[in-house]
Amino acid sequence: MSSPTLKELFVVIDRLVGPDGCPWDKAQTPESLADYLVEESHEVVSAIRSGNVEDVCEELGDVAFLLLFVSSLYEKQGKFSFDDVLNVNRQKMIRRHPHVFGDTVSSSLGEQLKTWEQIKRAEHADGDGRSQGIFVGLPDALPPLIKAYRIHSKAACAGFTWEDDDDVVQQVEVEWLEWLDAMTHGDDEACKCEFGDLLFSLVELGRRKGIKANEVLDIATRKFLRRFVRMEALAVEQGRDFVSLSFDEKDALWNTAKAEEASSD
Repeated sequence: MSSPTLKELFVVIDRLVGPDGCPWDKAQTPESLADYLVEESHEVVSAIRSGNVEDVCEELGDVAFLLLFVSSLYEKQGKFSFDDVLNVNRQKMIRRHPHVFGDTVSSSLGEQLKTWEQIKRAEHADGDGRSQGIFVGLPDALPPLIKAYRIHSKAACAGFTWEDDDDVVQQVEVEWLEWLDAMTHGDDEACKCEFGDLLFSLVELGRRKGIKANEVLDIATRKFLRRFVRMEALAVEQGRDFVSLSFDEKDALWNTAKAEEASSD
């Protein structure tokens, strides 16, 4: 490796899995580390959204360690090296950006995205050169909101989407009415189905407005938790048991927490 720091980290990994290394590390496989990689990636996202730069640095380091760890295990199996990993990715990025590294001229971001998808489909073609479909590279394990966003994005690149935003708004309204109708009839299975359709349509409406549903739902969740914690603290400051308060009393604390946030912005 060209980077001394990467070399030093590989030395650490080799020591951990060596004869006198750590029993836990020595027992790991690429498969056993997969869930840790997912977990650490989520921690990176949480750190980024928290705005704590020190946490971002630390969590990125944890992900980097796992990437090198997994790569080193495959290298010991004679499969590939980390240099191979970097070279494959470098070649892929150049190949998928012909408007940067080639002579292709794109008239818009939309055209660039369509070209990106076309190149990906060509990469996933079978031995006879036949396309495997636009969703062939979509990871099945993606979180549902992210997966819905990716599905809508890929479908749009293939020209299968509503013509304009107003059509999507109307579709959301239709799904909302169907959800209400299912609730009125007390059909549990229909309720689940229609609620899912409503969420799926909302994801597309957000995507068209440059909003990622997974990201903004996370922001909304964090905001709720932050305000709730402040409500509990206010109750303690007032010498009251939060759980035993009436809904109206809790709502008053909620409004106080909101007002405090607004005044601090």
